[in-house]
Amino acid sequence: MLRRQLGTSLYAGLLFTVLGLLAWVSGQPFIFPSLGPSAFILAFEQRGKRTDSSRIVGSHLIGGVAGLVAYAVIAGDVSLTTIPPELSTDGLRLTLSAVVSMILTSWGMIATNRVHAPACATTLIVSLGLLSTPLQVLTIIVSIVILVEFHAGIRMLLSRLVDSDHALDAERSDDLKI
Repeated sequence: MLRRQLGTSLYAGLLFTVLGLLAWVSGQPFIFPSLGPSAFILAFEQRGKRTDSSRIVGSHLIGGVAGLVAYAVIAGDVSLTTIPPELSTDGLRLTLSAVVSMILTSWGMIATNRVHAPACATTLIVSLGLLSTPLQVLTIIVSIVILVEFHAGIRMLLSRLVDSDHALDAERSDDLKI
């Protein structure tokens, strides 16, 4: 169990390191809060339905677009970088933007069978004005693509280096159920 905990933790960190370096070099937001849960799912499960790249990329794309639409239509120039005063119009606009983006994201993920819960955080990041320009949403999507492709590359490399009985693919009866 300790080996699995350490391995998962280090692997999630490895997945995140590539995007951290890219963010540092480019000055663009290649690291954002909802990326962490996606990296953890990839590190913890490593393969299977919840790690399907089209599911992960598709859901974050839905969340990013839904958040961008809701923000542009409802909140526009307001951002949650500071908490708006109680009963303010800006606070109402941000709240409505968040609610609408959650509705659109939830519907879109279910309708397309691309359900990945971290995308709900992505839609909030965008709809609350934290990363709300088209370029920032594009950066979010590119980050997700890099994350899943890097994961796929590591899995492919490991499968060539070791046989299918490697610890990455071993039965995990003591795992936590997420």
